Amino acid sequence: NPGFGGQSFIPATLDKCREARKLIKESGRNIRLEIDGGVKVDNIREIAEAGADTFVAGSAIFGAAKKTDANHYNTVVKAMRDELAKAKI
Repeated sequence: NPGFGGQSFIPATLDKCREARKLIKESGRNIRLEIDGGVKVDNIREIAEAGADTFVAGSAIFGAAKKTDANHYNTVVKAMRDELAKAKI
């Protein structure tokens, strides 16, 4: 519910995501479920397993390791994709 960049992930969102995914499935419609807020490498798999299939991770990607990794965008996106590949969905 908060609306600012760099916020922490709100764990109760996982229950909301599961419920929304259940309703989407019951509707029989092809509807994307997006999560925006606190999505990071260390929680993206859990978010996907809760039912999300679209992720907004602006601060995680654009604020990550800029000074220590010249390819930080690619590094973070690859790490997120690697985590998503492990998701049990």
